Amino acid sequence: MDGTTIRQEILRELDYLQPELQRRVLDFAHALVVSCPKGVPGKELLRFAGCFQAEDMQAMSQAIEAGCERKVNSEWRIVNRKSLLDSGS
Repeated sequence: MDGTTIRQEILRELDYLQPELQRRVLDFAHALVVSCPKGVPGKELLRFAGCFQAEDMQAMSQAIEAGCERKVNSEWRIVNRKSLLDSGS
């Protein structure tokens, strides 16, 4: 099956689902997208070594731990750092 056929089949199946189930499919697709590895090899990041103060690194680590994922309304939702900071959490 090629990409176009798969896309068309998914869209066709979505037509049979209630909006709540369509939302679950969307949430699942989003979770798959954000779980795909992205980025660059660590070797390419070495040029940034020593650019941050220890306090800044600690603050970033705490923000990541506190805000990467949290349970909201009995569902897992990915919460990015900006939205977490904007909400004051």
